[in-house]
Amino acid sequence: MKKLFFVFAFALFSIGIATAQDCNCRKNLEWVKKTFEENDAGFEYALKNKGRAAYDAHNTKFFAKVDSVKSITECAQLLRDWLAFFRSGHVGIRINEQFIQKAAVTSKKQDKPWEVVSFDKDKFVKYLDGLKEPGYEGVWQTGQYKIGIQKSNGDYVGFVMESQTDAWKPGEMKLGISNNLGTIKTVYFMLDRSAVYSNTVELIGKNYLKVGDITLKRIYPIIQDDPKYAQYFRSLDATKPYVERLSDKTLYFRIPSFQSNKKREIDSVIKANRETILKTENLIIDIKNGTGGSDGSYSEIIPLIYTNPIRGVGVEIYSTPLNNQRMLDFINKPEYGFNEEGKKWAQNAYDKLSKRIGEFVMLNENVVSVTKFDTIYPFPKNVGIIINKNNGSTDEQFLLAAKQSKKVKLFGTTTFGVLDISNMYYVDSPDGIFQLGYCLTRSMRIPDFTIDNKGIQPDFYIDKSIPQYEWIEFVKSILE
Repeated sequence: MKKLFFVFAFALFSIGIATAQDCNCRKNLEWVKKTFEENDAGFEYALKNKGRAAYDAHNTKFFAKVDSVKSITECAQLLRDWLAFFRSGHVGIRINEQFIQKAAVTSKKQDKPWEVVSFDKDKFVKYLDGLKEPGYEGVWQTGQYKIGIQKSNGDYVGFVMESQTDAWKPGEMKLGISNNLGTIKTVYFMLDRSAVYSNTVELIGKNYLKVGDITLKRIYPIIQDDPKYAQYFRSLDATKPYVERLSDKTLYFRIPSFQSNKKREIDSVIKANRETILKTENLIIDIKNGTGGSDGSYSEIIPLIYTNPIRGVGVEIYSTPLNNQRMLDFINKPEYGFNEEGKKWAQNAYDKLSKRIGEFVMLNENVVSVTKFDTIYPFPKNVGIIINKNNGSTDEQFLLAAKQSKKVKLFGTTTFGVLDISNMYYVDSPDGIFQLGYCLTRSMRIPDFTIDNKGIQPDFYIDKSIPQYEWIEFVKSILE
């Protein structure tokens, strides 16, 4: 196997999704700019904070370099960088799926072919069996891939052994790790073959490897390890909510996502464990690395931890013909799951908004809502919610409600800070290549109590001296 630094040679040429001929990036930038200016609920707010001169300079910079873009992948990144002027989250550009699938075909048409590692599975397994300390070497699972990692002249190359997607074939190089005089460099190639670089690699326990933000689980050779690592990565890899008992006094409730399609799963877990929760002294709710989603997804949690009336501040919707289309989506698209009552609400909202084009409109009568429940349960007595920098949007809305309970304390690190301008909506570009994500609403908390670019701070900061795989035990020890 050749010296690994053919890995970083990939940085010298771009393997993008299709060619520049398939994408007029200038026209797409013009469309994104116009659509965002006319429809985003936070555009004028950002302009007020940063100034027209800064915005004009930003546009001059991006239009000066847009014609040098050579692929759809590069154009997508340029559009994302343009959007970053306004806020750190609740904006986005994504490439439509059919163009992502072109990646595998496109990569084989480049002047420099994709690096392929020739391997024999049986010989590789025999090689691994002969290692006393496998370290990074082994067969690993991440997402849709089984990846073999082997040492090569002090560096490491990771190659696809099995793939559940046609975009990647066995033998193709998927990742690389280099250690040059103590300086770590890693690269991981995503589904669309875009490179994600980092300066961190960490073997956690013996069976989990983090390459930048990518987590891999060892599946060969099988090595006995401390159960705490398995517990941590189970929570990290979870796609569905679950409850498990940590001790006689403490339950652990993992919620990986508040997306609207997860509400049924969350409610089902609560229903199955409701009596146990209400008989146990302490409850840990772990929402770290959340995805945002829908406020309705946490509606069944709040009554369990409630102690006093919860005040919530409303939002205003920016009314434009494009924005108001979302109400019609609620009515006409089954994936939103609106019943007849919900569709009636959406129609009334659409009618109200359509009469006030170009204005911010409140759909609720009152700026502040107050939620009250009849019952304050004695248990859980103490509730610890685990948070980190990846929690934003609906996650933060949940925290604003939950932390009004006397039972609740937040543990971890400051959240992402992306809530003031919210309710994302995606629309297709005229050429069908991209989808632009922007926001429909702004919070009535502005400017007195803003979350964007600040986040929500924990009550108990978990500093870096406590490894992330010990966070659960740390919170348990505090609650108990």
